[in-house]
Amino acid sequence: MLRMDDGAVAAAMFTTNQFAAAPVQISRDHLRNSRGHASVLIVNSGCANAATGPHGYADAQTIGDCVAQECGCAPDAVLMNSTGIIGKRLPLANIQKAIAPLAQQCVPGSAEPFARAIMTTDTRVKMSTRLVAATTSGAAQCNATPATAANANSQNVKNAMNQPQIRVTGVAKGAGMIHPNMATMIAVITTDAALEPHELDAMLRVAVEQSFHRISIDGDTSTNDSVFAFASAQRGAAPDHGELQRAFCEVARELARMIVCDGEGFTRAFEVRVRGAASATDALDVAKTAATSMLVRCAITGGDPNWGRLLAAAGRSCARVNPERVSLRVGELVLFHNGQPADIRKDIAAAEFCKPSVVIEFDLGLGTHDDFFISSGLTQEYVKLNSEYST
Repeated sequence: MLRMDDGAVAAAMFTTNQFAAAPVQISRDHLRNSRGHASVLIVNSGCANAATGPHGYADAQTIGDCVAQECGCAPDAVLMNSTGIIGKRLPLANIQKAIAPLAQQCVPGSAEPFARAIMTTDTRVKMSTRLVAATTSGAAQCNATPATAANANSQNVKNAMNQPQIRVTGVAKGAGMIHPNMATMIAVITTDAALEPHELDAMLRVAVEQSFHRISIDGDTSTNDSVFAFASAQRGAAPDHGELQRAFCEVARELARMIVCDGEGFTRAFEVRVRGAASATDALDVAKTAATSMLVRCAITGGDPNWGRLLAAAGRSCARVNPERVSLRVGELVLFHNGQPADIRKDIAAAEFCKPSVVIEFDLGLGTHDDFFISSGLTQEYVKLNSEYST
């Protein structure tokens, strides 16, 4: 549970899956009815409460009402989500018993307990923090927003003691069923900045587009994918919304990369960067097609420098590609240039493909647009875990 006893501006982005879970449907309605405000977010793991029909919807409503009563807020001020197995009803009685103790335990401090509580097949906590200079201090209090992150830069924390700082903190869960739109995950980004609902919504959308919409592990978009954002106004306004937007994007990108690097059976991540595209759409299309190719992902798993699969993926994309103008490199090693292979020994190329994180770059030579996409190798462990997920 995340409490904001004085209320907070809220925004969210939800799954595009047409089997959207009951808590997603209710959160959409509450966010609309409250016109972008919330006081509580409650999340459970172990059961998605998706594809559960009218009973599942009623269960989620019951939980929301209980939370509102315990936290002294309107039902529309409660946002919620669930994660876990699809098609099973929530253990309603167990959750109801936990609501009052949760409400009492919420105190200012680290986001880590919240981040741990929403884990499912995740193997590690996912948290990120950035600091931005503030113009004012004081204003509405947010009594339970996450205040610190385990991986916060120590020098930034020291600086924050000497001048007012706006904090942007994010937590996430996600390991399997990762793909836009959005990546299978639940993420929360909080800030103590003062923002209007439309400002927070716009800031979140930019951050999500540049992070969670640029990762894929298995091509699946789940029923519960959600990213929530809350702004408490505790620290006042940021002097430069661009700096605050940058902090949102950096936090979201770091969380997105953590999700990829904690994918089920993960061994190696890779990023496909594309520049020189004729349009922004072409840049993303080539990056996404290459990063989600099953053959490319298998090559990455084995550290196999079979770069022809990358060219083939770019060629089958819907982007405009001229083979005679394409350059391809891995790390700093040029593999293909001016329509023909570079003279590179296979063992040298293999060493680049065997690195813990592989960076692949296309230059299409047709324009000025660029983009990227991040994925991971396809492993036997991933197949094993997901073939036994419910048993």
